[in-house]
Amino acid sequence: MKKIDRELFDRFEQEVKANKEIKEKFESGNVEEAENYIKKEIFDRPEDFFNLEKLRKALKLDRRVGLREILDKIFGRIKKFKNKDELLEEEIEKFISISKPEAKYVHAIRNFIKAYITDMEIREIMEKKEYSRLATNPRFSMSDLRELDGWLNPAIEYIKDYVSLNAFV
Repeated sequence: MKKIDRELFDRFEQEVKANKEIKEKFESGNVEEAENYIKKEIFDRPEDFFNLEKLRKALKLDRRVGLREILDKIFGRIKKFKNKDELLEEEIEKFISISKPEAKYVHAIRNFIKAYITDMEIREIMEKKEYSRLATNPRFSMSDLRELDGWLNPAIEYIKDYVSLNAFV
């Protein structure tokens, strides 16, 4: 992280930690209230012009991070921000632990979930059931689709129900 970017995030972190109202709200579980307070009272003030976009740029992550996750980091609930691949692997492991597919399907499921979450074209193909478009798709092919052998719909339903695609943009 560049020094200027790091300093912006450090100043924000110090201000949030020093604010008793934010700390009390966060520690009592009122994270949404803490977020709203930050948006109203700290973001876009003339002193620093903090906002979520500037904080995201300062963090230089390969994915979108939300204010809640930033607060989790500031107050020590998480040690570090996960990158996109770490989050993908976490979601895949959750799906596998819940659905318990046979080992022979795990590789195909892993490839599909990664492709579906990170590639808008794959989501569109699946949504419109235009599977013939997979014949020319370098990310996920017809052969890959056949390897799923019945795991396509459960994987898609899991993603729709439990995964925030916005974090992977």
